[in-house]
Amino acid sequence: MAETYDLIVRGGQAWTTAGLVPVDIGVRGGKFAALGDLPASAAGTVVDATGLTVLPGVIDSQVHFREPGLEHKEDLESGTRGAVLGGVTAVFEMPNTKPSTLNADDLAAKLNLARGRAWCDHAFYMGGSAENVEHLPALERLPGCCGVKVFMGASTGTLLVPDDATLDRILAHGSRRMAVHCEDEERMNARKALAQAPGATPHLHPVVRDVESALLATQRLIRLARKHARRVHVLHVTTEEEMLFLRDHKDIATVEATPQHLTLAAPDCYDRLGTFAQMNPPIREARHREGLWRAVRDGTVDVIGSDHAPHTREEKSKPYPGSPSGMPGVQTLLPLLLDHLNAGRLSLARLVDLTSAGAARIFGLAAKGRIALGYDADLTLVDLAARREITESWMATKSGWTPFAGMTVTGWPVATIIRGNVVMRDDVLLGTPIGTPIRFVDTLSKEG
Repeated sequence: MAETYDLIVRGGQAWTTAGLVPVDIGVRGGKFAALGDLPASAAGTVVDATGLTVLPGVIDSQVHFREPGLEHKEDLESGTRGAVLGGVTAVFEMPNTKPSTLNADDLAAKLNLARGRAWCDHAFYMGGSAENVEHLPALERLPGCCGVKVFMGASTGTLLVPDDATLDRILAHGSRRMAVHCEDEERMNARKALAQAPGATPHLHPVVRDVESALLATQRLIRLARKHARRVHVLHVTTEEEMLFLRDHKDIATVEATPQHLTLAAPDCYDRLGTFAQMNPPIREARHREGLWRAVRDGTVDVIGSDHAPHTREEKSKPYPGSPSGMPGVQTLLPLLLDHLNAGRLSLARLVDLTSAGAARIFGLAAKGRIALGYDADLTLVDLAARREITESWMATKSGWTPFAGMTVTGWPVATIIRGNVVMRDDVLLGTPIGTPIRFVDTLSKEG
């Protein structure tokens, strides 16, 4: 008698633990239940993947969805809607909301806001600061928490940790891998006057927040992380110098890059986009972009996160330096990487490692990140040959814009499947939001 499944994805080339193979995928109870030739099997839903490449569900390990407190820019519904339209099945959301995520009640409030509104699976960072340092060992182990995030340079409220004494205390309190924004606040403050000169433009942004400010902070972090034997994750690395330094510290530090820093370069991006190219750390000149690509190819980079950080057009149109830093990115993460794949800048194996397996490995996701029996049935189906223009009308973000508008890419996400549920097909959302909190190996005992 033929097996019966809730879902079968049939006829595609799937990236499994055996590499890229022609295989049908059977799903039951939200988990991968069969990989093989399933022509006679029945299913409640059958997805025809003929001509498509079936990838493990894409995970975006850094997004700012602005809720609570800044919902005019984005919220959990609109942000996750953009995620699934872009082929993303899970996200890690950052703590610099209003209020900041600093205690158990803040985390519970975010989880409650996401319930029934988040289109994809999700977890939230706990902010690390001087005011909650003693409680971090317990806070980082709460269900739905992906770890602790520290801002060494410019952030909101008490989330800024500019000094080594406080950073040292935070590193000493906890055991999970800690994510860090590395820019040296003291050096950047000393250079702020450069941006105050009459006629200042965003071209000065990578001068004010220079290479040395990034490298100094990264070196400080690694020195203190070694003191406490604490695993750290260095977010959105932008400089060739940092990559060369981090290459020698991979035993304790993992590394993130963003599609923006791998795609754009100064001064061209500031010539074309002005303040809309402004983000922290900055887009830098081409030599750094090439340094990042070398780090992608040699394995220094562990994961790609979008650092999705939207602001409204009105906010971004303010004269520099009064314009806020950040740009939308969750929806364009995969199209940009697929385009780079087609251009020969990375392999399919590397793309999968950077967008799913890498995040699962370094953050300890429970049963996510690969197509294997017993894992959550998260899939991203892509057409590697499709040529599409990125348009602002396609964007779900409340901010309504993207720095990549008008760019034609080769490779496009055509379906998003989360725990066996087809939530997007051919740019159309299906059903209602079904996102649930991501489970982590480090906190399974707490989750039951």
